[in-house]
Amino acid sequence: HSSFESCCVTRVCDGCALAAQKRGMFDCAFCRTPMPNNDADKLAMIRARVKKKDPQAIYFLGQKYFFGSLGLQKDMRKAVELYTKAAELGSIDALFSLGDAYFNGHGVQEDVTKATTFFTKAAMQGHVVSRYNLGCDEGQKGNHGRAVRHWMISAKMGDKDSVENIKKLVGAKDQYMEALRGYQNAVEEMKSHDRDEAKKVQREI
Repeated sequence: HSSFESCCVTRVCDGCALAAQKRGMFDCAFCRTPMPNNDADKLAMIRARVKKKDPQAIYFLGQKYFFGSLGLQKDMRKAVELYTKAAELGSIDALFSLGDAYFNGHGVQEDVTKATTFFTKAAMQGHVVSRYNLGCDEGQKGNHGRAVRHWMISAKMGDKDSVENIKKLVGAKDQYMEALRGYQNAVEEMKSHDRDEAKKVQREI
């Protein structure tokens, strides 16, 4: 429900952006900078923030190398280097991406133990998917009690897959009902007419 803006390397709610456009404001909804209309300008903006050691900019540049976008050649090793630097400067998203890289062996030697360490650090700072992944790791080890505890947390943060995983477990009916209520409350709190409208517009594009 949000987009990463190159100008301020800030994740901006799609609903907020749509609401701003309705008021005739077509610049960045967060920093009011005119939106770049080509990859070169976007990349220049990101690199300018990277020079200032902005952790989100460094992480975002890492993402561009990881996927080979904005005209950059795909380079997973370079991406991991940037994720590492961003994580050291406080980026939670970078911690998650490092966990994902080590788990899948993207740009680094596969190392599930290291992946779990990074997921744990990110989860402790509120990263939902990292918390979900920790639950999956415990579930695969047969530690269903620990798995449920992780999924209960991520479900109450709005993660539907966590609810579904608890539902599949035998003897976890009470935990499932609690997780479902928590998930529904989270979804209700995040509801936004503008966000729903923005989602509809994106589907139609």
